[in-house]
Amino acid sequence: MATVAELANGIKAGDRRSLARAITLVESGRPDHRAQAVELLSVLGTARQALRIGLSGTPGVGKSTFIEAFGLMLTGMGKRVAVLAVDPSSARSGGSILGDKTRMEHLSRDPMAFIRPSPSQAQMGGVARRSREAVALCEAAGFDVVLVETVGVGQSETMVAEMCDLFLLLLAPAGGDELQGVKRGIMEMADLILVNKADGDLKPAALRTMADYAGALHLLRKRPQDPAGFPKAMAVSAVEQAGLAEAWAQMQTLADWRRSHGHWDTRRADQSRHWFEAEVRHGLLAALLREPTKGIMADLGNRVAKGTTTPEAAAAEMLALLGKPG
Repeated sequence: MATVAELANGIKAGDRRSLARAITLVESGRPDHRAQAVELLSVLGTARQALRIGLSGTPGVGKSTFIEAFGLMLTGMGKRVAVLAVDPSSARSGGSILGDKTRMEHLSRDPMAFIRPSPSQAQMGGVARRSREAVALCEAAGFDVVLVETVGVGQSETMVAEMCDLFLLLLAPAGGDELQGVKRGIMEMADLILVNKADGDLKPAALRTMADYAGALHLLRKRPQDPAGFPKAMAVSAVEQAGLAEAWAQMQTLADWRRSHGHWDTRRADQSRHWFEAEVRHGLLAALLREPTKGIMADLGNRVAKGTTTPEAAAAEMLALLGKPG
């Protein structure tokens, strides 16, 4: 196993093998690996920044096809692109099920691209708990754009918004009734809504769907971090590579506006604070599940299950015990 210093030097030099090993390290649950991961991230720092783009969409919308076409377009422009594709986890082994490298065959062979499928490990929203740290490693490795693909659509997709600079919602052509199936919450998070499959017989339906979503977006309250005209809906075709350059231009326009108006740095600072608090919460829960508090937790849990006490009373008792001086 490489040392932290060796991994850091390799990552800074853009070595893909070092990056892959480092991501494996931050995903590990072993306490010694966790300590090494924390040290590695501290050594690398945050001097390098990439454009972090989160991408979500309904199943079957063509997320992988879109990412491959979009990624190949960016690498063709000379940009280094990292893709962190969060796969559903196997309930038995905890490993990835879908394997995005097999679904992005051409992009996975591109020397300017790096694809890393990560098991979601039953995390809400399909965003692996350590995906944010993997994003930071990709930034340190000098990638210009980091794409984070999530498993599906849901309210818990706020997790990806807390680690990315832009959030894209990819949708398929649909009728007006199906517009109601997309929760307002995720529409409020989206910076761009991209209606995919705007080609062939589906193109008229895609354009109608785009118009429907554009109308819906106008009804939402304008966000202070957005310039006029954002968020917006656009039609794209990953198969025909149509609309991808226009979508990229809009992403750059939005990112540049946020940088020049101070929203970029403020957002990054808020995100760092959010993940600090999340780490503290996770660490406290993990500590509670270790002895001696593990036995107390188990006893209180059994009493709640038997109905001899309420969840609220048991939680208050546990917190009161934690508050007592040792």
